[in-house]
Amino acid sequence: MTELLNKMVAALEVRGKRPLTREAYLRCTRKFAEFYPGRDLGELGADEVEVFLLYLASDRRLSATSRNVYASALRFLYAVVFKRSDVAAAIPKARVSRRLPVVLDQDEVARLVAALDSLLHRTIAMLCYGAGLRISEAVSLRACDIDSGRGVLRIVDGKGGKQREVPLCPKLLTALRSWWQQRRPAGAYLFPGNGGRDHVTTRTCAMAMHAARIRAGLHKRVSPHALRHSYATHMIEAGADLRTVQLLLGHASIRSTVVYVHVNPAGLARIQSPLERLPA
Repeated sequence: MTELLNKMVAALEVRGKRPLTREAYLRCTRKFAEFYPGRDLGELGADEVEVFLLYLASDRRLSATSRNVYASALRFLYAVVFKRSDVAAAIPKARVSRRLPVVLDQDEVARLVAALDSLLHRTIAMLCYGAGLRISEAVSLRACDIDSGRGVLRIVDGKGGKQREVPLCPKLLTALRSWWQQRRPAGAYLFPGNGGRDHVTTRTCAMAMHAARIRAGLHKRVSPHALRHSYATHMIEAGADLRTVQLLLGHASIRSTVVYVHVNPAGLARIQSPLERLPA
């Protein structure tokens, strides 16, 4: 098993896969090996992979999105490591339902941020909402990525390895300076982690936000990503066009950005039902 994982690590690194992707693929491969103890994974076929994916759906009750991570990892394992493209091509992808994102109004955002009792997590939450960052982008921000002179944040390792710049508003700059002055973080990362980690983990932030949601008395399902959703929705409400929001969020396709039009209450309120135009 160790030899197999080492081969997979090498294959992932050669292809420039991001650290989070590498960790996920290795974790999925270990789980697959645990499901077939003592078996040579390279000798298994598409039928055995499908049985494993069915187990994830029916016994583990994992979401379609989570199952697709496993499917992608196993496609990589069979196509690249085992050189069995026939098995890789037969691994199915689960259909993911498109749900409208959870969006907080500005009062709810303010209550959530105020309920975060840690300066660390409060500053990270302000980054997610104030600049529309993914939580992974926020926790890995470096001091050198802050260009206060130009008023921008530089995101150097976004999803898919893409880079972009987003506006740095005065309130967010003040919050980042306050964090820096109070904590003086050593090293490159603005939010250093514990236990030898380069930066704080996304899981720690998610747990802190869950606790803050309860303290704030919010009944919506709040995650760090909900702050990014709220940023995009509020930008559109303020008059930003879809193309601009797409670039700020780092979406590869405008189709990912269009969803925020559907959760824009101001835009929906302007739409009149044809029922209202019927004669009395």
